[in-house]
Amino acid sequence: MAAVGSGGSVGAAPGMAVVAPLPALTSRLPVRRAAAKRAASGPQPAAPEQKRARSGTASSQPPGRAPLRALSVPAAPGPGPPRKALTVTAAPRTGKGNCGAAPVPAEAPVGGAHRRRAAWDLKGQLSDLRAALGNQKEKAQRLDGENRQLREQLRELQEALQERERRVEELDGCVSTLSTELEKHRQESELRGQQLEELREADRELSARLEAAEAQLHQTKAALAQSDSEVAELRLRAESQARRLREQEELQHALEMERRRLHNLVQELKGNIRVFCRVRPLLAAEKEKQKGMEHLHFPPQDNKTLVLLREEESHIGRERKEDLKYDFSFDRVFRPSASQEEVFEEISLLVQSALDGYHVCIFAYGQTGSGKTYTMEGPDALDPERRGMIPRAVRQVFQGAQELAEKGWQYRFSASFLEIYNESLRDLLGARPECGELEIRRVSSASEELHVPNLRRIPVASEDEVLQLLQTATANRSVARTALNDHSSRSHSIFQLRIDGTNAARELRCSSVLSLVDLAGSERLDKSQSQGKRLRETQSINTSLSSLGLVIMALAKKEPHIPYRNSKLTYLLQNSLGGNAKMLMFVNISPLEENFSESLNSLRFASKVNECVVGTAHANRK
Repeated sequence: MAAVGSGGSVGAAPGMAVVAPLPALTSRLPVRRAAAKRAASGPQPAAPEQKRARSGTASSQPPGRAPLRALSVPAAPGPGPPRKALTVTAAPRTGKGNCGAAPVPAEAPVGGAHRRRAAWDLKGQLSDLRAALGNQKEKAQRLDGENRQLREQLRELQEALQERERRVEELDGCVSTLSTELEKHRQESELRGQQLEELREADRELSARLEAAEAQLHQTKAALAQSDSEVAELRLRAESQARRLREQEELQHALEMERRRLHNLVQELKGNIRVFCRVRPLLAAEKEKQKGMEHLHFPPQDNKTLVLLREEESHIGRERKEDLKYDFSFDRVFRPSASQEEVFEEISLLVQSALDGYHVCIFAYGQTGSGKTYTMEGPDALDPERRGMIPRAVRQVFQGAQELAEKGWQYRFSASFLEIYNESLRDLLGARPECGELEIRRVSSASEELHVPNLRRIPVASEDEVLQLLQTATANRSVARTALNDHSSRSHSIFQLRIDGTNAARELRCSSVLSLVDLAGSERLDKSQSQGKRLRETQSINTSLSSLGLVIMALAKKEPHIPYRNSKLTYLLQNSLGGNAKMLMFVNISPLEENFSESLNSLRFASKVNECVVGTAHANRK
């Protein structure tokens, strides 16, 4: 048999297997060097029986390997579900002298022999070597498994460590964030503390103010109690004064009605038809031709008389006769120096009658160029000094309505403005006054009151609105230049202001119409030298004025038939001329001596009007 050497091949007899040399087994676990050398050198002498007995009672751990001790590694904290702790098996610790290596037990005899085999027992030795080789393989496998297990545990520990480090970093970030938030909250807490202190201070201040307010409230309640007693006393006095006020209102109403009655009585005593005469002053151009007004005489201390003087010469030219004198008396005569305000003062009471419910008609009559339009409208309605009778009458009506409003009267006004041109009615407030002819109709079959159905009537609420209408009418009125007047009115203009008043407390109503008429001037054809269209206008004007004279004569003679329908002018003024209205006529006289005959005719006509006696006017009240 061949001998077995360490590191060499083993010679085998015929029929025996050849055993390959065993590689050196290495382990990362600490073992004793002597035990490793013995394991590599081959089988050792059999151990004593006592040792074998002890080895037989050893634990189930593999021989040559110390038992492992379990180590618990806590799971790293972090988000997600909790992780189980890792368990690592470690070798038991030994004393300081063995450097932590576990003792390796002696190998059992191969094949279970209790003694060393003889040198010639190669088969037994080979069997022992195979057994030892199997043990070493098992031991190597166990060590390799343990090594893999330890590596896995080490990897898990390293991952756990990395997770712990990551968690530590996250916790450090959280700690930094929480520190910042803590600082922020600390600052907010300080701010809240300051605000709380301010609120406490404000609370103390408000408490002080509340105490002061409560004290003031007590004083106010005391004053209120005193005021209640004073109010009760004042209420009694107010009731007493209310009774007295009602009595005063009753007395005021009675006095107002008495004033209206007396005012109407005074107007009736003056005459329902009154005539004023007005002589216009000389114009600048006329003063060069005529040095004075010697043919007109105004008696001193008499403002109701006008005398016309005229020299009468002999036909043979040798004898001089006495001057012819024509005396005229009217309700009032205005000299050339009279102002518009002075003239209106005389008719203001008549305008007041319109607010009291009476129809009032004021018209101007005279030859062309005698100052009729100046008297009725004025050169400029916006000039307060030279305003005519129409704008002044409108102003007084609105002022009187405001004064009567304190006595319970409320008024509504509507205005219209038309002209009679060549016996045709034209609306001066329309956009096209020349389109369409208007007709005069009765209000109803049972009434004698007349009206123009299609005439435009505009509601007005102030004096300014009426002045604007007057400007519109003036621009639309028919005027032309003649030999006697550069701005001769070629039509009769009629302005009417309808007044409706109500007193709800007394259940009273009244209505009236204030008519202000500017008649066209009469002309003599030999002086006006009118031709064509102007001639027809002059003929129409003279015809309507002649019809007016016939109506006045019939009224003066109390004839049964009054020819109102002879012209549109007399037919439209029927309500005013027939006694249902208070009427006033201005007769305007030219100061020129060359117009002596025309002035004489106008004054004679005015005298006939002044002699007329018509029926008593009645107020339109309900």
